[in-house]
Amino acid sequence: MIKVHCLVCSRAIRLIWLLEDLGQPYDLISYDRTDRFRAPDALRDVHPLGKSPVIEDGDLKLAESATCLRYITDKFADETHRPDPHTTEFIRHEELLDYVESSFAGACMAVLLPAMQRGDPPDDARQTLQMHLDYLASHLPATGLLFGDQAYMADIQFSYLLANLDALGFLDAAPRVKTYWDDLQKQPGYLAATQAAGPMAPKH
Repeated sequence: MIKVHCLVCSRAIRLIWLLEDLGQPYDLISYDRTDRFRAPDALRDVHPLGKSPVIEDGDLKLAESATCLRYITDKFADETHRPDPHTTEFIRHEELLDYVESSFAGACMAVLLPAMQRGDPPDDARQTLQMHLDYLASHLPATGLLFGDQAYMADIQFSYLLANLDALGFLDAAPRVKTYWDDLQKQPGYLAATQAAGPMAPKH
């Protein structure tokens, strides 16, 4: 059984979402945040960087969200969370899955961190975020999720950052992305994961 080391209000909830979708049992190990909203030292005993998520499957230990999502999908021979590998949609999906943490996350954190500290994000950070939100919106159909009505791995990967942006009002200027996030929150896997592990974003 896969162990999921899950920090409260963290990226780890993405993996629980996928496991819930697949109906696979897992061992959830939860960690509370410190008073400064940091990861506790106990996570460093699991991974040298104190990261969350971390999954363990036998002797294997993995820490990066996209890698963990791919691993779970491959382990259970799942064909329902990414497009057919013989289509152009497949490689577009893989690009978006990697884009979330390689590019989108940096633009998000540049506004989220000041806002979480009760500061005002710089104008250039807001402009960069808007550029990325527009880019995401350009990949979305008129209605629904990235590739239809069911969440794929890329949708799940976007969820954590969208949850935090929405909690602080940064999706108000991106109505299509806001609707996308609203639709993601109706997905059965999201509902099950947040029931099991708590919300993706803290209340502000």
